[in-house]
Parts: sequence; C-alpha cells; structure tokens
Amino acid sequence: MRTAFVFSGGGSLGAVQVGMLLALAERGVTPDLLAGTSVGALNAAWTAARPGLDGARDLAEIWSGLRRRDVFPASPLRLAAAVSGRRDHLVSAAGLRAVIEAHLPFRLLEDAPVPLTVIATELLTGIEVALERGPALEAILASAAIPGVFPPVVVGGHTLVDGGVANHTPLSHAVAAGADVVYVLPTGYACALARPPRSALGVALHAVTLLMQQRLTVDVAHCQATVDVRLLPPLCPLAVAPTDFGHTRELVERARATSGEWLAKGDHTGDQTRFLGLHRH
Repeated sequence: MRTAFVFSGGGSLGAVQVGMLLALAERGVTPDLLAGTSVGALNAAWTAARPGLDGARDLAEIWSGLRRRDVFPASPLRLAAAVSGRRDHLVSAAGLRAVIEAHLPFRLLEDAPVPLTVIATELLTGIEVALERGPALEAILASAAIPGVFPPVVVGGHTLVDGGVANHTPLSHAVAAGADVVYVLPTGYACALARPPRSALGVALHAVTLLMQQRLTVDVAHCQATVDVRLLPPLCPLAVAPTDFGHTRELVERARATSGEWLAKGDHTGDQTRFLGLHRH
C-alpha cells in the first residue's frame, strides 16, 4: 500500500501542516511520496528530507523561528517601483530563498529521499507544471511565487508562478503516481477574522486562501470516489491571517492536538468535504 501526503498552500498558515505532520508521525504514519503547492511545497520538501518524527519536530522549530520580515520583507522603494510599473512584484524573494537554502539538505528534486512533486503554474498560459527533477530551490521558489507579490521564476525556459493558480492541492498527482491512501494536509483559511485585512498583501493572501479552499472542495469530492482520501480537518475557528507569523507555535500545537484526536477516532470515512465549506462565525 502506497501512502501519499499532499500539502496545500496558505502562507503563514503552513504552520498548521506542521502540527498535522507531528500527529501523523507520532502514530507511525509516514509517506511513500509527497506533493505540495506554494508553502505546501516547502513543507513537502522538508518532509521529503526527513519524513519521521524527528524531522517533524525539527520543522516545528524552523517554523517557530520564522517572522514576517523573513518571508515578506517590507521595502517602500520596491513597493513604489511596483506601483509605478517598474517591477512585477511587491516583495523580494531573497528572504524566502535564504530560509529554503538554510534548511533544505538536497540540491536536486530527484535527490529527495522520498519522491517529491512540486507544483507551479506557467504564467503565460496558466498551465500546471509538475516539477520532479532539477534544482529544488528554484522549483520551490516558483511554486511559492504568489503573483504580483513575489517575482516569477524561470525554470527550464518557462516563467512560473504560484502553483495554487493551477492546482492548489495536487491530489491528482498523488493518484496518478499510484497512491492507495492520500493524506491531505490543508492549511485552511482564516474563518474567524474580526475584521478584513488592512494591507494590500493581507487582502490578496486572504482572498487567495478563500479561492483555494473552494478548489480543494471540488478536488476532494472528485478524488475520494477513486482513492482513499483522508483529509485532516483544518483548524476552526481560525483568526490568524496568512501573513501573520506571530502565532506559529499556537497553530502547530492546535493542529497537532486536533489531528491527533481525528486520527485516534479513525474518522476518515464518508464525505471528506464536510470539513471544507465556507462559513461564518
């Protein structure tokens, strides 16, 4: 039986996936293959390098040290250049590049100890691109290149942006690779914010997570008829925006506890989309 872990995107809410990984590893559930999009590509890559409990614990420590400035460094000059049309992005990818370089132990995707697929989107056509070979750093940067926020990344002659544009949660790749059981690790969305985000970046990322949640519902509904899909429940209520890195430890521990309870119950039968509906609090 082949087990796949599939990771969605979601900015700082990627910390939720780390708690899910801890809960899975504590119960001896490890992947035979991995697929990820955007921040999920980062978590999938780190999991591919060290898929057990020790690796999940180290990933939790990495996340606990992240700050917004590490991923979304503010630059008034860059913002002015973007607004005036002299740049195609608001935020430099240098910080994100440094984070990945500091913690990713393999250089090429094909060198990952566990087979790994990273999803990006071709900017000109919108076509989904599944990256399984070549430089891991560039693939992950491309998968996480939120359009207009981070710069596009050229890989193999193709200009690529965030994989979430084409395939937020790459369930289809796990199925095509022959997975019998697919654990889906969603980041969820901030369903209980007290007020709308105030910054342009905050509004953009929150809107993207809403779109991704709706796409995930469709994908899970489609795939659960052909493969054993086990969707770990997103955190709810959740009042942390996807640009907020000040609550990573809290998110990890909440997701670890919630996922642990869910795994203990074996509650993975029936319609998995019941966890995913958009709602109010």
